[in-house]
Amino acid sequence: MRILALAWEFPPRIIGGISRHVAELYPEFIKRGHGIHLITVAVENEPLEAVIDGIYVHRVHVEKNHDFFQWVVQMNVNMLELAKDLLTHNFIDLIHAHDWLVEETAIALTKEFQTPLVTTIHATEYGRCNGIHNDTQKYIHQKEIKLTEASQRVIVCSDYMRGEVHRALGCPMEKTDVVYNGLSVERWQNITDARARNLECDRLTLHSQYAQPEDAIIYYVGRITYEKGIYVLLNAMPKIIAAMNDQVRLVIIGTGDAYSILLQRQAWDLGIYHKVLFTGFMADADFWKFQTIADCAVFPSLYEPFGIVALESFAAKVPLVVSNTGGLPEVVRHGGTGIVTQVNDATSLAEGIIEILQNPEYAQTLVNNAQSELKERFAWDQLALQTEAVFLKVLNN
Repeated sequence: MRILALAWEFPPRIIGGISRHVAELYPEFIKRGHGIHLITVAVENEPLEAVIDGIYVHRVHVEKNHDFFQWVVQMNVNMLELAKDLLTHNFIDLIHAHDWLVEETAIALTKEFQTPLVTTIHATEYGRCNGIHNDTQKYIHQKEIKLTEASQRVIVCSDYMRGEVHRALGCPMEKTDVVYNGLSVERWQNITDARARNLECDRLTLHSQYAQPEDAIIYYVGRITYEKGIYVLLNAMPKIIAAMNDQVRLVIIGTGDAYSILLQRQAWDLGIYHKVLFTGFMADADFWKFQTIADCAVFPSLYEPFGIVALESFAAKVPLVVSNTGGLPEVVRHGGTGIVTQVNDATSLAEGIIEILQNPEYAQTLVNNAQSELKERFAWDQLALQTEAVFLKVLNN
C-alpha cells in the first residue's frame, strides 16, 4: 500500500500523544513493505523534506499566529497545497488522518482525488471538556463529526473510545475499529538501558536531588491540566504522608504554567507544599534516569482515552496506580499489572498508593506482570498488523 499520512505533530515536535504514535506506528508499516508519505508541521533546524525510519516526511512551514484556530486554518492551506502536488506525481492508495486538526486537508483530498480516508481519533473535545459548553468547543466538535463522517473507517485506541465516538460524534460502532497504542522496542530499550546505567551510587545521588534519603518517591508525569486529575493526587497526599510517617515525596513532572500555579497554591493550602516538587519540563533521558529511583507512578486522570504513560511505567518497572476512567482500566489490569482506583476519589487513590508503598513484594509482582503484557498486548509490530487489516478492509471494499 501507498499511504499518505496527515499529522500536525511528529518528532521532534511533540505536543501530545499523536507524535510518538505516528513515529512508532509507521516504521512497522515500512517493515511490511508499504510506502508512507507523511505531511506534518515544520520544526526549526529540521529539513522540510527527509526520509526518517523509511517514512517520507514532508514538513510545511506555518507562520506564528496568536489566534490558534487561524494558525490551524493556515496549516491546512499549506498542507493541502503540498499534498495536491504530491498526489499529482504519486499514486496514493489511502489517506490516514490524525484528529480534527487536519480535517480540512483530509476531506478536500478524499473528495478531489477519490482516495479512501481512514481517520484515527485520539481524543474528542466532548471527552476532554466533559461535554460541549461553548462556541470554541462546538467548533472543534463539528470538525470531528465532519471528519468521521467523511472517513470510510475510524480507528480509536480503546473500547472506551469506541463508545465515546459513537455517543459524542454519532459515529456508527460498526464503522469503528479498536487498535491500542503501543510502546516501541527502541523506546523500551532506551528506558531499560537508562536503568542499567544508573549504578547504585548514582541512584543515591540522584535520589537526594528529589527527596530525603528515607523518603519514598511517587510521581506524576504529563500535561499539567485539569483533566489529568492532579488536584485529586494532591488531596490524597495528607493521608499518604500520615501512613508513611512523613517519609514520602511527590514529584510532579510536566508543563502547564497557569494551572501549575493553582496546584502549587492547593499544595500550600493543604500544608503539604514541602512534600511536593514541581519540576516543569524534563527531557526523556533525565526522566528515564529519574524513574530508576521512583517507587510509584500515579495517573489520576478524569479523562484518558488510553494512557501511553502507563506503558512507559510498565517498561521502567515502576509500580503503577491509575484511576478507572477512559481506557486506563483496559491498559492496567487491577491487581494484575497495577492498581486501579475510583476516579476523582482522593481516598481511593491514597489507599492504592499506600498499598504499593507498604507492600514491595506485591508491587514487584505487578511490575513483573506488566513487563509480560508489554510484549503480548502493546507491541507495535502487532498493532501495525491490526491497523494494516483496517486499511485492507477499506481498500477491498
